[in-house]
Amino acid sequence: MTSDFIRTPLLGWFHPSVVGLCITLVVSFAGQAKEIEFNTDILDVNDRANIDLSQFSKSGYLMPGEYSFAIYVNKQTLPEQPIYYYTSPIDEGDSLVCLTPSIVEQFGLKPEVMSKLSWWHEGECLSLDSLKGTDVKADLASSTLYINMPQAYLEYTAENWDPPARWEDGVSGMVFDYNVNTQVSQQTRGGEQTNYNTSGNGVVGVNLGAWRARADWQMRLDKQQSQSVTHSLDWSRYYIYRAIKSLGAKLTLGEDYLVSDIFDSFRFTGMSLITDINMLPPNLRGYAPEITGVATSNATVIVSQQGRIIYQTQVAAGPFRIQDLNDAMSGELNVEVKEQDGSIQTFTINTATVPYLTRPGQLRYKLAVGRPTDWQHHVNGETFASGEFSWGVNNGWSLFGGAIGAENYASAALGIGRDLMMFGALSFDITHARSNLKGMTDVGNKTYKGNSYRLSYSKHFDAYNSQVTFAGYRFAEKGFMSMSEYLNAQMSGVQQYSSKEMYTVSYNQQFPSVGLSAYLNYYHQTYWDQPDNDRYSLSIAKYFDMDKLKNLSINLTAYRNSYQNTNDDGVYVSLSVPWGNSGSLNMNSSWNKNDNTQRIGYYDRLDERSNYQLSTGISRTGALVSGFYSHQGDIASLNANATYQQNRYRSAGLSLQGGITAIRDGVVFHRNNQMGGTRIFVDTDGIAGIPLRGYGATVDSNRFGQAILTDVNSYYRNQVSVDLNALPNDAQVTQSVKQGTLTEGAIGYRQFEVVAGASAMAILRLADNSYPPFGALVFNRRGQQIGMIGDEGSAYLTGLNPNDILQIRWDERTQCEVTLPETLPTGEALFSSWLLPCLSAGNKNSINTTFEEMN
Repeated sequence: MTSDFIRTPLLGWFHPSVVGLCITLVVSFAGQAKEIEFNTDILDVNDRANIDLSQFSKSGYLMPGEYSFAIYVNKQTLPEQPIYYYTSPIDEGDSLVCLTPSIVEQFGLKPEVMSKLSWWHEGECLSLDSLKGTDVKADLASSTLYINMPQAYLEYTAENWDPPARWEDGVSGMVFDYNVNTQVSQQTRGGEQTNYNTSGNGVVGVNLGAWRARADWQMRLDKQQSQSVTHSLDWSRYYIYRAIKSLGAKLTLGEDYLVSDIFDSFRFTGMSLITDINMLPPNLRGYAPEITGVATSNATVIVSQQGRIIYQTQVAAGPFRIQDLNDAMSGELNVEVKEQDGSIQTFTINTATVPYLTRPGQLRYKLAVGRPTDWQHHVNGETFASGEFSWGVNNGWSLFGGAIGAENYASAALGIGRDLMMFGALSFDITHARSNLKGMTDVGNKTYKGNSYRLSYSKHFDAYNSQVTFAGYRFAEKGFMSMSEYLNAQMSGVQQYSSKEMYTVSYNQQFPSVGLSAYLNYYHQTYWDQPDNDRYSLSIAKYFDMDKLKNLSINLTAYRNSYQNTNDDGVYVSLSVPWGNSGSLNMNSSWNKNDNTQRIGYYDRLDERSNYQLSTGISRTGALVSGFYSHQGDIASLNANATYQQNRYRSAGLSLQGGITAIRDGVVFHRNNQMGGTRIFVDTDGIAGIPLRGYGATVDSNRFGQAILTDVNSYYRNQVSVDLNALPNDAQVTQSVKQGTLTEGAIGYRQFEVVAGASAMAILRLADNSYPPFGALVFNRRGQQIGMIGDEGSAYLTGLNPNDILQIRWDERTQCEVTLPETLPTGEALFSSWLLPCLSAGNKNSINTTFEEMN
């Protein structure tokens, strides 16, 4: 007989979960009755008088007290929280749920509805009569409180998005996030030379209520052959911020970068208040910049802005695409691709957005005041103030503009956006700037003034599966200087790199019928009296079948970077053939100005967390071999690589990305997705090895029953779940999924009630040799229900652990206790029905509690 089923005199053979189902059905069928009377004569039990079914006598009745419930409001989930039931002031035999003001605030009620609510129990509990049509039901089996109310009472909601009333600021705590890359290379050309390089960046922070304090750091350690070690550690930015929910805005104090859709970004110290589009429903938000390129070897990609590293990662040889940059970035980003042979690709991207359109009737704004500074915290300009707005006039038109003002600099802009419906979207703006550089002979000792004109267009052609984006054609007159250019001229005494013309064009085309896709991107930047910068990129992919081989693909990527009169051209062609369950064979060739390489490689996934890539080939200088390994661990993400190229170099690299999060309940080492970003601290009741999942690979709780999930989006309804398929055999969870929305940078807290331990079929007997009543409940010392008493004291118990103390409750209180022995039976012996003496608290120490097999 399998241990998954149990035989009792009452129900015969049944699965343990059937008991709860039967009780639920009894209560639901009697839902219209005020009182439910049980006819115990129909029960096949020997002691009908010794039955406690009082807790089921009223429809929807819960004994007064505190319960921990997850709350569903019209199928939208709120975090689990304590809920009180009090005796009804009208009927002492009944109980009513107490929905406190703090809980009601999470419902997302409209302001006019909130103002008309009435309360009872001295203003602590919501009177449901003030929300006509609202129904509240509790489900003890799933620890859930269901609240159904007319949708007209609630603010706007969308799929996977909650209104501000439901956003959580999280718990107080500390964070330390890091990304460290180290590389060792030995150049064999021109004599052996060994070089060591370690670089890293990260964030240290403190959360206190709604406030987040952050400090960004970056470090570098270099050792070149026959040279001394050079090292640096810089704290590049100090700032605090918080969400202002009522304004839909983010307040930042300290060092920041100007966030603007109109003006170029620059660094300053001061204060900013900006409408945070991340607080809007996902379909109304913006987009994050994307970086594409080709690495000729295992390479390190570093993205920086004005000297501050904002992103770095290691990539394998071949095309790469970085899509997880913060969507709050604006302005020009510098990209370096450091190859293992020491060569560096350098190019810039501009994060100009598509046409500036705002939802009808909505007003967005960005305000800032402070003093310009450099990344070493030095003030290099006078006090300034800036502001910009965008107003959705109606369904077709948006008006936007802004201004920056300082003692010797002023700039103003005005623009208009138009939704052209089937013809796409278009925006146009004019910016006028006046820069006073009198007294600075090196930059002309005069006042500069001029205009800048910008045009943006975007269109998605659904019928043709294509999209074209002409994101930001901009022309600036020679006298025009942006605030960033003015600050550079003021600090250096030289007017350089004054922008003239800039535009970015991208085109994406899909051909589903033939399995072909194409992507074209062109970036062009010119300066007055300076060399032009250009970047072309073309990618074509073709998917096809060949006889018994399915899902083959051919990819072509070509690029040109023109930077300061230097061209960097490259072409990459590859053929990928699926191999096995998760692997693929890859044959590729690449050509650039430094080398021509042909490779054959194999890629495979070891599991959802780990993958590797091996390749071998030949280049101009000789044979080459390389390997790349990636693993998402519980405490860090790891990338490792090694390369040997004949007659040139051999190298090895290692990258670690992770973090440490500390709150009152514990300290957890974890992998990390975004520096200083939002995360969720998960408590599994002290049980180790519980597999937890956010939106990425699973994370197992550590030895203390704690874990951190970092694949979390701010202002988005995030889901944390227990992976039931990988749950240990001796563990059970009462609720496997929890949801909630966190503000930016928050440390969320989620607790799963986990029952872990052995399961057994037992007979419980009292000191007078009688049995606890039918329907009595069994709890462990942590207050978790682990069983229910059947006929003649029989019970199926779960989560049994040595030396644990079990409490047996009926008549609304604990009547006796069972102390488990130091060693539990194993295997089939657990299902042979053992005697468990249940003794009162005063007598439990006088009798040894033992397991005895009942014949």
